[in-house]
Amino acid sequence: MEKGTTGRLFKNPLLESLTRSNPPTTILFYSLMIISFLFLNYTYTQNNVLQTVLLYSSGLFVWTLIEYILHRFIFHIDEYIPKLKRLHYLLHGIHHDFPRDHERLFMPPVPGTIIAAILSGFWYLFLGKNTFAFMAGISNGYLIYTYIHYSVHTKPVYQPMRKLWKNHALHHYKYPKKAFGVSSPLWDHIFRTMPPDRTKQDLN
Repeated sequence: MEKGTTGRLFKNPLLESLTRSNPPTTILFYSLMIISFLFLNYTYTQNNVLQTVLLYSSGLFVWTLIEYILHRFIFHIDEYIPKLKRLHYLLHGIHHDFPRDHERLFMPPVPGTIIAAILSGFWYLFLGKNTFAFMAGISNGYLIYTYIHYSVHTKPVYQPMRKLWKNHALHHYKYPKKAFGVSSPLWDHIFRTMPPDRTKQDLN
């Protein structure tokens, strides 16, 4: 990797290695997570195929809201609690400082497991064992998100992703308090955090 395109979070080599990931590791780990949740759904519930598909699809949709909430309120927590700047940097700030660091475009397996466990425990309070199929959908939603996030940072901009790329670029380089949705702009529209439409600005 070119000099100046990566940063360091920990002096300890082991801890530092746990903050990094790559496409093969990410795809394998989260695919296994999806399979594990579906296996638990098959083993411990009596959900039929339609019920499983509906729960899975609901998880996919809910992921877009979770993504928005995490990005806006947790990954940018220093905007609300200035004393937590170090936590912000550990969670997300380093990505803003080094957006071309390919090994920091994913949630590594260890923190990813912790977040999945927290989310599973939360949804279990409401869904019981239906959480398994629901969390499989959420995990799949994360994989879709991470593909889009990786693509907009590392690949040529293809037309289907042009608007998503533009929104994320504006978040990084011009409007850090807007454009929190990466895989979908839906919640930015709903909560009015979309960046200004530069096309309309130019016409006025």
